[in-house]
Amino acid sequence: MSYTHPRRDLRPEHDTRSPQRLYRLILPEQWRQAVREGFFEGSPTDRADGFIHLSTAAQVMGTAERWFSETSELMLLRIDRDRLAGTVRMEGPELYPHLYGLLPIEAVQETWDLPLNENLRFIFPTEIILASS
Repeated sequence: MSYTHPRRDLRPEHDTRSPQRLYRLILPEQWRQAVREGFFEGSPTDRADGFIHLSTAAQVMGTAERWFSETSELMLLRIDRDRLAGTVRMEGPELYPHLYGLLPIEAVQETWDLPLNENLRFIFPTEIILASS
C-alpha cells in the first residue's frame, strides 16, 4: 500500500497579496550573524511577536522613520518571497508582510548599506524611492 500526500507542492502558501519582492531593515551586526549562521531568526522584537517583520517597497521608508530613527547604521535587504521556507502573511491594518519562519540568506537577492543624509535620514536605493512616490 502506498500513500501520496494530497499536496505535491509542499512550498509554503504565501498570502496572494504579498509582493514577490519583500524588504527587511536590519542592523549590520544582525546581518553579519545571519551570514555566519545561514539564516536570520529575527530581532528580539520579531521573536517576541512570533514572526519576522518585513515591508513592501512602498512601506520600507516609513518603517525606517518609525522604528530606526535613532539608528546611525542600517542595511536594507531585498528578499525573493519564493525562496522563503516559511509562510508570508499580509497582516495588520496597513497590511505589512510577516514571515512565519526563518529568513534564509539565500532568499536575499541584494543588500544595501543605507547612509544618512545631512538631515540624518536614510538614503534609499532608487527602486524604493520610486515605489514610495
